[in-house]
Amino acid sequence: MYLVLGVSYWISLALAVPAAGFLTRTFIIFHDCGHGSFFRSKRANRVVGFFMGLLTFIPSYYWSHEHARHHSSAGDLDNRGSGDVWTLTVREYVELPWWQRLRYRLYRNPLLMFGVGPAYTFLIHYRYWRRGDGARAKWSTIKTNAALAAIVLVMSVTIGFKTYLMIQMPVLILAATAGVWLFYVQHQFEGTYWERHDGWSYVRQALEGSSYYKLPGVLRWFSGNIGFHHVHHLSPRVPNYNLQKCHEGSPVFQNVKHLTLWSSMRSLTCRLWDEERKRLVGFGDISVLPGADSTPAGR
Repeated sequence: MYLVLGVSYWISLALAVPAAGFLTRTFIIFHDCGHGSFFRSKRANRVVGFFMGLLTFIPSYYWSHEHARHHSSAGDLDNRGSGDVWTLTVREYVELPWWQRLRYRLYRNPLLMFGVGPAYTFLIHYRYWRRGDGARAKWSTIKTNAALAAIVLVMSVTIGFKTYLMIQMPVLILAATAGVWLFYVQHQFEGTYWERHDGWSYVRQALEGSSYYKLPGVLRWFSGNIGFHHVHHLSPRVPNYNLQKCHEGSPVFQNVKHLTLWSSMRSLTCRLWDEERKRLVGFGDISVLPGADSTPAGR
């Protein structure tokens, strides 16, 4: 990308597309290292995970700790908020004051979620820690930020800060957008599973609440087989390079509903969980609940 800048920036931008694909695959390696599954060695997972985190702008320990909580609570209505997509029930939404409903609708707007959201998540959200995260998560963030600052400094004195941004930002934003989309459709789709904690099932959440995203071969490779998300949630210690083998080798996975690129587009209308009908609905599908101050609008 750097070498062709003198010829045409459009060529450099075109190269950003496959580069973003490789960065997405890099994230999957980072993800597996966080689960301790990519290598047999804990040390190898920790060291490689840290360096893969630099490439993806994510502090490795902080992310893996948060992601582990996601695995333990995905689909649990009473334990939402750990590394998942903000999801309200219909009743919760209609009982909110208007300004909080507006906030939720903005968050769920595809232009914000897949436009501004990915850039914010990878460039800003992971640059600071939160109260209660613990010392290891704090130092994971500090070390990652310091290493990224060093990388930016080296790039600035070699190829120039502006040139670095012209190359890095398109790749990072494209990869981040693809990553946020993949994460979104892994649990936000028609027929997904949510349940209150007393009736929540880890196995049902994996097989019914985690999607099998049936992607074309090239996209499956760049996304590191993460489309076999039902297998991953049932057994997070299976590395990405064994997910397809597990899916094809076990009868329990054969009846799992799959998403295609086309059918996954319908997930964009999945905004709220309807506890009465046990499914995700759009804003336009809301029925006014007794005692709730709500004026439903379109999707």
